Amino acid sequence: MANLTDTEPTTAKKSGGGQQLAQTLKPRHLSMIAIAGVIGAGLFVGSGAAIQQAGPGILVAYAAAGLLVILVMRMLGEMAAAHPETGSFSSYADKALGRWAGLSIGWLYAWFWIIVLGIEATAGAAIVHRWVPEVDQWVWALILMVLLTLTNVASVKMFGEFEFWFASIKVAAIAVFLLLGVVAIIGLMPGVEAPGMSNLTGNGGFFPSGSGAVLGGVLVVVFSFFGAEIATIAAGESENPVDAVKKAVKSTVWRILVFYIGSIAIVVTLLPWNSASVAKSPYVAVIELYGIPGAGTIMDIIVLTSVLSCLNSGLYTASRMLFSLSERGDAPQVWSTISVRGVPRGAVLSSTVVGFITVGMNYLFPDTVFLFLVNTSGAIALLVWLVIAVSQLILRRRMGTDAASRLSLKMWAFPYLTWVAIAAIVALLMGMALLERTRQELLMSMLLASVVVGIGLWKYRGNLGPVHSRADEVSEPVNPSSEGSVRK
Repeated sequence: MANLTDTEPTTAKKSGGGQQLAQTLKPRHLSMIAIAGVIGAGLFVGSGAAIQQAGPGILVAYAAAGLLVILVMRMLGEMAAAHPETGSFSSYADKALGRWAGLSIGWLYAWFWIIVLGIEATAGAAIVHRWVPEVDQWVWALILMVLLTLTNVASVKMFGEFEFWFASIKVAAIAVFLLLGVVAIIGLMPGVEAPGMSNLTGNGGFFPSGSGAVLGGVLVVVFSFFGAEIATIAAGESENPVDAVKKAVKSTVWRILVFYIGSIAIVVTLLPWNSASVAKSPYVAVIELYGIPGAGTIMDIIVLTSVLSCLNSGLYTASRMLFSLSERGDAPQVWSTISVRGVPRGAVLSSTVVGFITVGMNYLFPDTVFLFLVNTSGAIALLVWLVIAVSQLILRRRMGTDAASRLSLKMWAFPYLTWVAIAAIVALLMGMALLERTRQELLMSMLLASVVVGIGLWKYRGNLGPVHSRADEVSEPVNPSSEGSVRK
């Protein structure tokens, strides 16, 4: 990690006499942050339950969910390339729907990632506790939280370096997994018989549980893709935010195809979908099939890396959203105070404190209080995507033809694919209401959303319309080469 010692400015860029967020994230940081946002521990562990539910047909579910995320990221990319902002979709909701909407979705998004901190810290602590059982699990959770808080408080460049290396390990692991999988499938791996199509078409066929199970599988896997939008938030602290956004959005397609669909295809081709080993841990099962010793330990290391990456990026994302809300007057003013190294330390530390509380709730009241907190965040991903799609629809239509023609990144087949995405998101929300296992999550999330929206409507009761000021309007795309084009 030699890059941690790279020279970094002692002061962030200033605007209007005040400190601004440092713009020290490099293109390699942004590319890996975008990748890390998609590859989580859910891919390595949670995919087993999805495969058991739908069989090989789960590939269709991953493809459908991936297509939706690609459309959402393209819409967000259009807005972010025109005006990169730390508030990202929350700022765009201000412009499209009104300040109440930006406040609401910003707070819901920050809440989601704060809850994730508690989940991931506990998961990471459980892995380390297995290696060092002499130390209590809660102590490991505390240590992990403190370490990654320090990386976020120190500087944004340190956050970027840690995320770069975390993501690099995940990418390397999946690349090796895919390479060995292809070798095994074509029959070139010693000791492993080429399976052909037997596991895809045998054991009940490609859709052993019917098409309904595949539709249900979409609800299971769609949340695995949440996090790709982090790159548009981090772009505001990069050296060239417009180019960074464009590259991150355009790379979403191949990342989803290769990392998710490709690796799941390896699993269901090499192993029977209904085997117990696949249900428990599909990637461990495949590694054991390769004949590699210590498969469980290898996967523990990879999952721990994913957990640390999620903790790192979750704390960063929650703090930057709180910072943006504070800048717009929708959160305590202290959260927009920036250190001399360009870090909103108040927002970072506040996110950490609530994260510590959620970790404590997980240990003290795992089946009551913490379960309730987790359920309140269950549908937030879909609400965020819905707000992104609606905001893009409104802002693009508000543009003149001339301004739209100057966009450096455009949504495909506008407005038709935008409407397709909106309809798909609404259908998924309806699906959550129909399925018993997701109904409570939807109800709790909607309850929290109703409270937050109510607060937003009350605060801006005298001005519920969208923001139309010339400084904030997204109808005039920035010139990527013009210095100072990024608002914080």
